[in-house]
Amino acid sequence: MAFTSIQGTAKRLRIYIGDSDQWRGKPLYSVLLEHLKKEGLAGATVYRGIGGFGAHSHIHTAAILDLSTDLPLVIEVIDTPEKINHAIETVSPMVREGLITIEGVEVIAYIHRFLRPLPADRHVKEIMTKDPVSVREDQPVLSAWEKMLSQNIKALPVIDENKRVVGVITHEDVMERAGLNARLAVAQRLDEASLAAAMEILRRSQQTVKDVMSQPPITIHHDDPVGMAAEWLVKHSITRLPVIDDKGKLVGMVSRLDVLRQVMDIPGKVPKQAAEPGAGRLANEIMQKEVPIVPEETDLAGVIASFLSSGEYRVIVVNSAGNPVGLISDSDVVGRIQPVHRRGILGALRGRTNIPDVSITARELMSPGVETITGETTVVEAIQKMLTIGRKWLVVVDEQGKPIGLVDREIALEALIR
Repeated sequence: MAFTSIQGTAKRLRIYIGDSDQWRGKPLYSVLLEHLKKEGLAGATVYRGIGGFGAHSHIHTAAILDLSTDLPLVIEVIDTPEKINHAIETVSPMVREGLITIEGVEVIAYIHRFLRPLPADRHVKEIMTKDPVSVREDQPVLSAWEKMLSQNIKALPVIDENKRVVGVITHEDVMERAGLNARLAVAQRLDEASLAAAMEILRRSQQTVKDVMSQPPITIHHDDPVGMAAEWLVKHSITRLPVIDDKGKLVGMVSRLDVLRQVMDIPGKVPKQAAEPGAGRLANEIMQKEVPIVPEETDLAGVIASFLSSGEYRVIVVNSAGNPVGLISDSDVVGRIQPVHRRGILGALRGRTNIPDVSITARELMSPGVETITGETTVVEAIQKMLTIGRKWLVVVDEQGKPIGLVDREIALEALIR
């Protein structure tokens, strides 16, 4: 079943008739409703007035002594201008006595329950991670980075001596403000000597967490709804939100993944409808279309150039037929290059140094195997597949199996709530 989508500029049609009006022996309002439904209009509502008068200037009321009088009815319809204009042409001949009006409206949201499967009314405290790893604002940056590495966490809430949340520190903050030359996923692939050199940069800086953290923090209360958490994660393009209590103290963390998990157990199939809002939207409508792609034979310089030109940390490797056969992340490049070249690779990945002269191809650098979906996959189906197989993103392929885009958690969450 398809569901009509309305967003932005629309028109409102109002049809004023009497409840005694007939069309071919049936109540006119009932015939009009059936006709509007058959024409595919988004919906219609009938209002019964308690009194009024029309062309004959007879006042009709709903007083107890006048229950049999011809009370006024209003049928209201909101849809796209094209559909409303067509509806006027078809229903106006049925209204032999009454009034028909049309006016412009702005549609903020038109939502069907099947297209909004997220249990938005649940409390954040029901899905959050309790007792999250945190860091004090007066601790050295190095301490925060060591926690990120050991816990594999890209963002930590920062608290003061009273456990109130005062900021958030991410691995990007450490790179941009403390001079670290590798993001978390890359640092985890470094050899012991290279990692020690990176840590020494932070040790010498003598900066505290407060010096580099992002503030003021974006937080959410533990009694706030999950729908609000989803909106804030999308609005601020962040992956995690510190959860606070009435006193502003840290009690948990809610992540993009926590929210997406709420649609894992949706029974049955969500109806598919291209260009629809929410869960009914298709992968080819929401996917990121500009995806870096390199052939298997591409050399190291070509792979790094693809990273730099796209601003991405990932590229898709294709074979001679154009089908995806593997993925390369910047951490793959670092992890699969000999240790002697890694410092040069780190600089090259940030566009600061020349690319080391290493003879290696994309085929040797890639992680083989690509998880794909078709353009006809719905948002919910994509989310369920990502979470089931433990992948953060999926490659969208066409009928020939060639990559045309990708869908990741950020894209999927935004599509789910918009």
